[in-house]
Amino acid sequence: MAASTASEASPATYSVRVHERVADVPAEVWAGFTGASRASGTDYNPFISHAFLSALEEAGCAVAQTGWHGQHLVLEDAEGNALAAVPAFLKGHSQGEYVFDHAWADAWERAGGRYYPKLQCSVPFTPATGPRLLVGPNVNAEAARAALAGAIAQLTERLGLSSAHVTFAQQQDMDALVGAGFLHRTDQQFHFTNEGYGSYGEFLETLSSRKRKNLKKERATAVENDIEIMWLTSSDITEDALDAFYGFYTDTGSRKWGRPYLNRRFFSLVTERMAEDILLVMAVRGGRYIAGAINFIGGDTIFGRHWGCVEHHKFLHFEVCYHQAIDFAIDRKLRIVEAGAQGEHKLARGYLPVTTHSAHFIPHEGFRRAIADYLHHERADVARFGEILSDAAPFKKSG
Repeated sequence: MAASTASEASPATYSVRVHERVADVPAEVWAGFTGASRASGTDYNPFISHAFLSALEEAGCAVAQTGWHGQHLVLEDAEGNALAAVPAFLKGHSQGEYVFDHAWADAWERAGGRYYPKLQCSVPFTPATGPRLLVGPNVNAEAARAALAGAIAQLTERLGLSSAHVTFAQQQDMDALVGAGFLHRTDQQFHFTNEGYGSYGEFLETLSSRKRKNLKKERATAVENDIEIMWLTSSDITEDALDAFYGFYTDTGSRKWGRPYLNRRFFSLVTERMAEDILLVMAVRGGRYIAGAINFIGGDTIFGRHWGCVEHHKFLHFEVCYHQAIDFAIDRKLRIVEAGAQGEHKLARGYLPVTTHSAHFIPHEGFRRAIADYLHHERADVARFGEILSDAAPFKKSG
C-alpha cells in the first residue's frame, strides 16, 4: 500500500507490513509506539506493551491454533522505518472480545455469507480501553491514524473478510476510524475516579450516609474469620503465589465460559517481563491463600482483570476486587480504577458508568446498512441506561 506520508520527517510514501507475531517486531521499536514502561508517562497502557502481547503469543494463548492468528500492521516509510502500528488478529470465532457480535455472525451466515474469519484489532481477552492505532514519536499522529484506519479497511477487503472490528478504542482513534467509514458502537463499564482522596475514609465521606454505613459493614464482614489481605507486586510475586492464583482463575473460568483463556505459562511469562505493572491482591486464611485478583497498573490507571477463590466468604469478592483496588489507587495516587466488563453491582461501591467505544468496518453495503441502523438504536439505549445508572450513584446529592 502507498499513500501520503504519515511522518512529519519522512518521504512522500508509506507501506504497511503485516507481522504474524508481535515478537517479530523488535521490542524497542514497539516501545516507540506504546512507551516502554510506566516511566513513559500517564498514557502508558500495559496491555498494548510488547511484553504483554508477546507473552500471550509465546504462551500459546493468542495464536492461530486458538483462533487468534496475528495480522499486526506496521506502517513504514520508504526507508523501512516503523512509524505506527495496530495489534490485529484474524479471528475464527468471537470469544474473548467482550464486544458481542454473535447475532451479526448468525444473521450474515443465515443470509449465505461467511462471517469468519474476521479481522479483530484489540488486546485478546482484555476489555480495557486503550490505544489501538499506535503512533511513534516525531510522526504526524492524525495522518498516521488515518493511514492505519485506511490500511485496516484495505486489508479487510483484500482478504475478502466480512468485517473488521476495533474494540475498546480511545477517542482519537475513534475519530480516525469513523472518518474512514467505520461504524460507531458504544457500551457501558464501571470505573472509579480518584478525586485526589487522601484515604479510603475520605472517599467514603463523599457518599450518602446509608451507603457509607453499608460499605463499612461490608468491608468488615469480608475479613471476618481471620482473613488477611495482602498486596503482592514486583519481586513479591512468587511462583507459589501464581500457582495459587491460577487455581482461583481456572475455577472461575471453567464455571463462566467452560475453558479459561489463559494458561499457567502466561502468568509466569508476563510476571517475568512486567512484574512492576502487576498487582496481586491475595486473601490469606490459616496460612494459605484462599482468594485473589490480578490487576495491571498503567500510567494513571489500575485495571482489574481476573478473580477466583477456593473458599467462599460473604463480600470477599467485593473486597478483593473492588475495595482493595480503590485503596491501591488512592495509596499510589492513580486516577482511575477500571474494574472490567459489566457489573451493575459495582455502582454501589463507588464505580460510575462510563461509555466505551468500538469501530466496525463492514464492506458489504446491505449488511452495513442493517448494522448501522441497529447501532443507531443501541447507542441511544446505552446513553439512556447510563443516565439511569448515574442517577442511582451512591454519592451525596448536590442541592
